[in-house]
Amino acid sequence: MLAITNRTSLGAVGVDAAERFQADASTLSLFAVVQLAVYGGMQIPIGVLLDKYGARPIITVGMILMAFGQLTIAISPSIGIAIVARILLGAGDAAVFPAVLRLIAIWFPAQRGPVMVQLTGVLGQAGQLVALIPLAALLHATSWTITFGSIAGLGILFAILVWLVIRNRPPELDADITVNTDTGVVRVVTSAIDTGVGIRAAWAHPGTRLAFWSHFTTPFAGTAFVLLWGMPFLTAGEGVTTGQAATIISTYVVAGMFLGPIIGNLSGRMPNRRSLALVLPAVGIQMIAWIVILLLPGPAPLWLLYVLAVALATGGPASMIAFDHARTHNPAHRLSTATGLTNGGGFISALIAIFLIGLALDLQGAGTPETYSLEAFRIAFLAQVPIWLVGSAFILIERKRTRIRIGLDPERRTRR
Repeated sequence: MLAITNRTSLGAVGVDAAERFQADASTLSLFAVVQLAVYGGMQIPIGVLLDKYGARPIITVGMILMAFGQLTIAISPSIGIAIVARILLGAGDAAVFPAVLRLIAIWFPAQRGPVMVQLTGVLGQAGQLVALIPLAALLHATSWTITFGSIAGLGILFAILVWLVIRNRPPELDADITVNTDTGVVRVVTSAIDTGVGIRAAWAHPGTRLAFWSHFTTPFAGTAFVLLWGMPFLTAGEGVTTGQAATIISTYVVAGMFLGPIIGNLSGRMPNRRSLALVLPAVGIQMIAWIVILLLPGPAPLWLLYVLAVALATGGPASMIAFDHARTHNPAHRLSTATGLTNGGGFISALIAIFLIGLALDLQGAGTPETYSLEAFRIAFLAQVPIWLVGSAFILIERKRTRIRIGLDPERRTRR
């Protein structure tokens, strides 16, 4: 929850950040792009470190890095130093979610994995509400330094709590293992295999690539909306009040929390049809909702903006299915490496989307809060469509290859 509060803290106060740093749209998007680029780039190293050291020290270091990042941005006098702060924030954030997924794999039986992952995502999304409402209120009641310094203090507190409370494994075990309660099979999760071999072996399985593209395609629109561009689009573009915009974004968060357990349960019930029944429909719903709003001749009615929020909310729970793919199709010694590869997908697509939206605004001469316009936002948000289409195509390709690999579909016959 705290990691997601840190991740989305700038999005809730995007206009304030633009004014504080005198930043145009491309520069403002650079904050998020750098943060997400570091997050995505750190996923494989974090996965390897998790396989070697376990979750407890990795989460602790992640909390400390996020705290230093927020403290730096609290006192930052310039854009350059603020970007360094976002690098620290992205590196710390990268450590948390993969480590939590590892704890789930070690402490809980495999049959409960999908629901536990969704519940983790649901609870974590509450961090967006913290960033959206209390954080923005604190900023407007006090100052930039006090607000972001307070988040830094929470980071240090939680680093201490993590070290005191969390353990890598149950006390009766001397290695990180999982136990299948149906078969009694015990699997060791720690590995000392060659890093390069582990990464190549994980990516070589089409199930890992299916996981990557599923995570690449489903959550990026919601991430771009909440992390940076949603508030400016709603207030400066659609003309709603700041309170209404906060309620719309809160609806996105709450809807995601509600849909998470439902999609997790459905994912467990249809393990061989998840891509067609859950992942691709979530992509389609988001794309249709955005296109409808972008094609309207004037500002969208308020109810339709709430529909957009709910549509975008399907992306987060659907993206969690990717981790089910990664866990299903990789042996335990590659668990965190495969998870890191998968988790990087959604943040690579998000940074692409955030940057393209900001660039499109600047190219239209609408790159500052004073020049934002609905027409400019409409054109800018169309940059998301190619990402959806490319990702969906690869989901279908890798789904077919995965089904052939595990024997659900016959091998393709080569033409002579």
